[in-house]
Amino acid sequence: MSRKIIVPELLAPAGSLEKLKVAIDYGANAVYLAGLKFGLRAAADNFTYQELEEGVSYCHNNDAKAYVVLNGFLHDKDLDELPEFVKYLDEIKVDAVIVSDLGVIETVKSHSSLEVHLSTQASCLNAASARLWKSLGVTRIVVGREVSIAEARSIKEQVDIEIEMFVHGSMCMAYSGNCTISNFTQGRDSNRGGCAHSCRFEYSLDQKEDKITSHFMSSKDLNGLRLIPEFSQAGIDSIKVEGRMKSHLYAGTVSKVYAEALNKYQAEGELLEADIKRWESELTKFTHRDYAAANLLEKAASDTIYNDRENDGDYGMLGRIVEAQDDHFVMQVRHAFSPGDQIEVLPFNGENINIHIENIYTLGGEKIEKTKPSTLVKIPTSYKLAPNYIVRGHK
Repeated sequence: MSRKIIVPELLAPAGSLEKLKVAIDYGANAVYLAGLKFGLRAAADNFTYQELEEGVSYCHNNDAKAYVVLNGFLHDKDLDELPEFVKYLDEIKVDAVIVSDLGVIETVKSHSSLEVHLSTQASCLNAASARLWKSLGVTRIVVGREVSIAEARSIKEQVDIEIEMFVHGSMCMAYSGNCTISNFTQGRDSNRGGCAHSCRFEYSLDQKEDKITSHFMSSKDLNGLRLIPEFSQAGIDSIKVEGRMKSHLYAGTVSKVYAEALNKYQAEGELLEADIKRWESELTKFTHRDYAAANLLEKAASDTIYNDRENDGDYGMLGRIVEAQDDHFVMQVRHAFSPGDQIEVLPFNGENINIHIENIYTLGGEKIEKTKPSTLVKIPTSYKLAPNYIVRGHK
């Protein structure tokens, strides 16, 4: 009997309650999210207490896990407020918290039974460091993004601890985000949720008498899709997608692509080139930079610098289906479209569905010549669709 293939958990970003549901619906095994304080993405929508409870319940009802980030670099006044929040997370049965600070670990351990995962912000790059964190009660290491798959495998084997690695999304030119550029250029603390992404700006450089402009600190985006076999063979426990501030289309598309690839590899023990190319094409249809494997196989070099602005992609999200019947569907519109347009529906599993729009109606049955954002419309179709499917279209 052949050995069963074990694949990593797919961990997706949840910048809001709606994005959490999108990621889970499209195949993520777990999500990471934040409350209104203590995280590193202050500009994300983040979660109120009520939304946290609903989000955790949604995950557990769909056999998925919810991890809450507490990875900001906290001061004493922050730690004074943390115990109440930690106790609440324990009560609603959050599966783990992601931390980077020793004081936060101590607070979590003192006021809850929550499992602790070490954030990439702690820059754990070696087995000795991982062994120390394990002795302090950490059960999973999110290794620094400077670590290769081979190095991560070695850490896991030496320390016997869960390992999580980034597989897709934006990369940082600083060591695992330990950066203070935004502090000086924008007066915003990168390590307390205020990163302004100053490294993505175009700068003027004086070289003797010549002046040139460059995005010399901007990195290409990470794409580890082709390396799923390597992650699996190395025993990596979780592969993580960056992007809590990115779009619903991003959350759904990336979750679907990686979930399909993981399931395919687990079932068949290989990834066919035709499938990889199809998935890679999907990963270009939303806003992104050029892709690279960064440090996953070998150390990132100058060819991973992205000296340009983001590529907007060819598609935009038009909305989500809220009701589906045999002869029509109702969708909530995010961006306008009209009769005669071609739309594409992303089912949770399987091939995308292309639909030529002939007529659009209000819920009361009146014909519409052009949809408006934030409205509900009814569209006739014979396709079998389902609620919460994403609808996208060419820009």
